[in-house]
Amino acid sequence: MNDNSKLKLAIVGLGYVGLPLAVEFGKKRSVVGFDINVRRIAELQSGKDHTLETEPEELRDAKLLTFSSNPEELRKCNVFIVTVPTPIDEHKRPDLTPLIKASETIGKVLKAGDIVIYESTVYPGATEEDCVPVLEKFSGLKFNRDFYAGYSPERINPGDKEHRVTTIKKVTSGSTPEIADLVDALYNEIIVAGTHKAPSIRVAEAAKVIENTQRDLNIALINELAVIFNKMGIDTEAVLKAAGTKWNFLPFRPGLVGGHCIGVDPYYLTHKAQAIGYHPEIILAGRRLNDSMGSYVVAQFVKAMTKKRTHVDGARVLVMGLAFKENCPDLRNTRVVDIVAELNDYNCKVDVYDPWVSAEEAVHEYGITPIAQPQAGTYDGIILAVAHNQFRAMGADGIRALGKPVHVLYDLKYVLEAGAVDLRL
Repeated sequence: MNDNSKLKLAIVGLGYVGLPLAVEFGKKRSVVGFDINVRRIAELQSGKDHTLETEPEELRDAKLLTFSSNPEELRKCNVFIVTVPTPIDEHKRPDLTPLIKASETIGKVLKAGDIVIYESTVYPGATEEDCVPVLEKFSGLKFNRDFYAGYSPERINPGDKEHRVTTIKKVTSGSTPEIADLVDALYNEIIVAGTHKAPSIRVAEAAKVIENTQRDLNIALINELAVIFNKMGIDTEAVLKAAGTKWNFLPFRPGLVGGHCIGVDPYYLTHKAQAIGYHPEIILAGRRLNDSMGSYVVAQFVKAMTKKRTHVDGARVLVMGLAFKENCPDLRNTRVVDIVAELNDYNCKVDVYDPWVSAEEAVHEYGITPIAQPQAGTYDGIILAVAHNQFRAMGADGIRALGKPVHVLYDLKYVLEAGAVDLRL
């Protein structure tokens, strides 16, 4: 297949990654946006996107994009781009179930000459070792003879209105040199920032998984420094601002490390490393430290409450923010839940307030029911966990007003000045 004009696309999975991609391609060529979630399809057909990644006018502009939850609609397509989640399980092992199920669905409609491109984050080798055999089994076709594969890792940053799918450079790859060229040309139709064609699918897979592993380790270092400086009575942000005057000091900040990428991707790499007989030490050490930050925050918080002679058992605590990052409704792998769980262990009465998130989704994913609005003068302690614009606008006085005359205010995100709070990370 050398003629790009004959390509008919299907985007399989219409979440934070798939929908923006489908919309951009849908402005240029025929695209079927496919998702097994019937409610999601109905929402998109009505011109709405609850993830807020795509505006209603953008959906209207994608005039060549149609939505469906019917697998039979995929038969009209010859290029399938897979953008389903790749989470970890409760034991922090890669869960390829959504990826395998998507491959089964595509395999049942795969035809000679078709191309399957994966965007989901995986460990090196997953496309050819885990996904391709499923495609072969369900299609009866032979890889690199009858059908082909590509890998182009997603780089979506939820909630970021500046770095969009078209303005972030895209890594591409293909299972043969000719397919690699075709995949690269296809993405160049919409990616104004340009592309980087990797020499193999495995290189592209490895590049993706280390992007967030590097960030994870950098944040782990800053988190460890924050713990050290707190013990020394030194303000961490003041230290980072001072160090940041050096031209090559990296501007990372301490905090909870959640989300679908940074808190997940390193486990894909370490899983593969262990499978080939190597035990990664630095990567896992960083993961352990970042995963422990919720416990550390609550320990500091409880200590501060005790110093103010506040009875911890039964204390009313407000956690401000549940999303994994500011100004975004994304709840995937949010580590704010660690703080809530720790507070519950102390028998605190916890209210969670987040104007960005879906209460229904919070209940479904974590069993947490966010409150509609906190009441003034109610709380023995307040933890500002996410730096939403609404919280910044409240200022120290507005947030303090939610507390009782004696309360503890812990700012995890440096939203407020040091002198306006009791604790900062």
